[in-house]
Amino acid sequence: MANVNVVSLAGEKVGEFELDELFTTEINDALLWEAVKHYRAALRQGTAATKVRKNVSGAGRKLWKQKGTGRARVGSIRSPIWRGGGTVHGPQPRSYEYQFPRKKLMGALRSAISAKIQDGKFTIVDTFELAEGKTKLYRQALTKLEAGKTTLLVESSRKLEEKLYLGSRNLQGVELVLSSEVHPYDLLRYEHAIFSRDAFEAIQDTLKKAVSKRQHAVAAEKEVA
Repeated sequence: MANVNVVSLAGEKVGEFELDELFTTEINDALLWEAVKHYRAALRQGTAATKVRKNVSGAGRKLWKQKGTGRARVGSIRSPIWRGGGTVHGPQPRSYEYQFPRKKLMGALRSAISAKIQDGKFTIVDTFELAEGKTKLYRQALTKLEAGKTTLLVESSRKLEEKLYLGSRNLQGVELVLSSEVHPYDLLRYEHAIFSRDAFEAIQDTLKKAVSKRQHAVAAEKEVA
């Protein structure tokens, strides 16, 4: 198992954190692609709509009698074959969301974190707490931590303080998320990821439980077979 340094917001080493071996496995690019596709699909508004025959304005009466005129028969000016008529099989409001297996989501999250660790764009801080919740102080802290142009801050829901929220919300290129809500897409979208120790411990425990549950399920299937 590998160790990573735990630093303070001043950039000074204050300890070490032991990474689980699940972060040393190969990165699953295909799984990351699936997770990003699922996330972005849920962001789609799905409000595109075309007018069908019943929505088009215009009289619904028959334009001329069925027989005797020498013309082709026609029922209404709102017919799709007429200019200005309704649209056939056009897009209608819909939801693009779909179910994504939790096992795949956990696997993608593990791969996203592993990629950040391998790229050297990963930091664990002892705490995000500062004397005051001011934007200037948090900008100075991120500069000392050598964070990139875009940074993802991950804090535990139990440790989230108002100072951190107030101090980071106006920082350009910085987003604050909870450890229980972090998504692989968040980690891939931002150049640098900074976790608090509590937040990363929570995520690591969640991923270990997911892997253990999967191993038990595979073992049970083998016994049945």
